[in-house]
Amino acid sequence: MSRSLAIETEAFEIAGGGFAISRGRRTHAHVLLVTLTGGGVTGRGECVPYARYGESLESVEAQIRAVATELEQGADRAAIQNLMPAGAARNAVDCALWDLEAKTLGKSVAQLAGLPPLKPVTTAYTLSVDTPEKMAEAAAKASSRPLLKVKLTGAGDDERLAAVRENAPASTLIVDANEAWDASCFEINMAACLKAGVALIEQPLPAGKDELLAEMDRPVTVCADESLHTSADLKALRNRYDAVNIKLDKAGGLTEALVMARAAKELDFKVMIGCMLGTSLAMAPAVLIAQMADFVDLDGPLLLARDRQPGLSFEGSSLLPPEPALWG
Repeated sequence: MSRSLAIETEAFEIAGGGFAISRGRRTHAHVLLVTLTGGGVTGRGECVPYARYGESLESVEAQIRAVATELEQGADRAAIQNLMPAGAARNAVDCALWDLEAKTLGKSVAQLAGLPPLKPVTTAYTLSVDTPEKMAEAAAKASSRPLLKVKLTGAGDDERLAAVRENAPASTLIVDANEAWDASCFEINMAACLKAGVALIEQPLPAGKDELLAEMDRPVTVCADESLHTSADLKALRNRYDAVNIKLDKAGGLTEALVMARAAKELDFKVMIGCMLGTSLAMAPAVLIAQMADFVDLDGPLLLARDRQPGLSFEGSSLLPPEPALWG
């Protein structure tokens, strides 16, 4: 079946004037939308190119256009696993193909993936990195949420974390250092996490320089993020990490993410499903992985001033499965 391909770039303003992690601050989420239409049916997929992995809106669009002929001539999800490398470009295409197939067959993506009907999940709500005082204010405002994700940046994280815990005493905390820790602050920050009852630490050390984790005491669960992209990486990480953060933009789509989640469970990793900062359309496919995850971090739409419509529905921190009008 022949298809038409459309690619569009969009920018969505981030609420509160911006969002900061250890690598910098952003005021907008820049996303790329792929639309595939065939047989009177349209499938959509969204990706968020990430500079940390050498991606930009321009490079991702170029990757997709390089396989436009194959896509328009009917290349399926299995074909694009070989036609495109893992990354944001393949994610947008893969998710659009899942959506197109589901709508063509009149089935849900969960049915196509052999999963039971999707259920609501509890997502983390992320606190941007800032001074301890400002993070204390943010924590107090979000203290009714059951799961908070705290962005950290290295030196001084013990003070930031103590401020958050004091102002959100009932919330489960997970933290994300985004590769910002090193040997000079690792033990101090790990102790602070232990004192605050943190449930999980994401990527404390830089990818490629995380071999020290195999030798260090890890009293708190440590989760690979930047060190993990696809299922091929899993076995090599087993002695360094206790959990893995699967993101569709790293994995290259839902197809590979499903493989990763099942393989990670077999290797006795805890599984986290995470996201880049995108709209509900980017989160919707990840809800399938959330069904089997130990930690869910799909709060992207909650951080935007304006989401795509229709979007996902949230009841506090409870994320409801996507409606077909959105995806899947």
